[in-house]
Amino acid sequence: MDVTAEVHQQAPFIFSLLTLPAKNVVSCADLCGYPICKENFESMRHWALVLGLSLLFSLTSAFAQAQDAEGCKDSSLIQRMPGSTIATCDHKEFDSVEMPVGKNADGDSVTKNIEGEMSNWSFNNREGLSDVQVYRNFLNALQTAKWTIDFQSPNGQITAHKGSDYVFMDNMNAGFYYQTVVHLKEMQQEVVADAATLDNEIKQSGHVAVYGIHFNTGKADILPDSEGTLKEIVKLLQQDAALQLRVEGHTDNQGAAAANQALSEKRAQSVVAWLTAHGVSAARLTAKGFGQTKPVADNSTEDGRAKNRRVELAKP
Repeated sequence: MDVTAEVHQQAPFIFSLLTLPAKNVVSCADLCGYPICKENFESMRHWALVLGLSLLFSLTSAFAQAQDAEGCKDSSLIQRMPGSTIATCDHKEFDSVEMPVGKNADGDSVTKNIEGEMSNWSFNNREGLSDVQVYRNFLNALQTAKWTIDFQSPNGQITAHKGSDYVFMDNMNAGFYYQTVVHLKEMQQEVVADAATLDNEIKQSGHVAVYGIHFNTGKADILPDSEGTLKEIVKLLQQDAALQLRVEGHTDNQGAAAANQALSEKRAQSVVAWLTAHGVSAARLTAKGFGQTKPVADNSTEDGRAKNRRVELAKP
């Protein structure tokens, strides 16, 4: 139904009927093309009231729905500024973003890489709002809901977290703002290097980087989603009974070099322990950690650091 056209068509009749005094209806008459009689006046007035409210609700709903970008919904963690509309939205199963989480001694913002399930929105505000009004509404709402405020730039940006959720709000101006929500989680490893690929790379270059083996942050505990990759290494060693491998641990440059060296050694040892527990002779394996000394990518970017955090298999 074209709601706007229907309102234009019915409005004169509804208005006339609702404002017409009952005492003026003494006989049947034509009102905006509808026959009105004294006997049916009250029922027609009731009908007009219901129709008017129905059309008003439909018009309001149609107007609101038309304003939000198609397929966009609000965050379940924090509502939008009342009267605003969603201009754009985006959702990623897993992504990373740099968020400001504090300030250094010089007063410059310090950022932190936040990874997990991510949703982004951009909103157009209603007319008449100020930067202060938008900013304080979000800051007060987050504080009232017991979120920890990690960073705030007066009338500009806010970063807050609660449990495993992060919220970032960037108040561009009174008419427009961005909102990002990240639920912290590890990326699910869905691609596994098979035994044939590992074997081919080792034969060509003498070593191969394996990115399907994951650990708890700062620890040597192997995560369950690494099992598929580890089983392929077992298969590789089963297919070539003469093959011996050195399992190498590598880290990025975040943290102290000594701590990274120790961590890389423990991670290499954890992989060897897993392989021997699954049928590989310990005599065929050695473990060695290199810490942050052999980067294969730029440590100044998150993508580069992710490539540097790796396990490699090499011929001894």
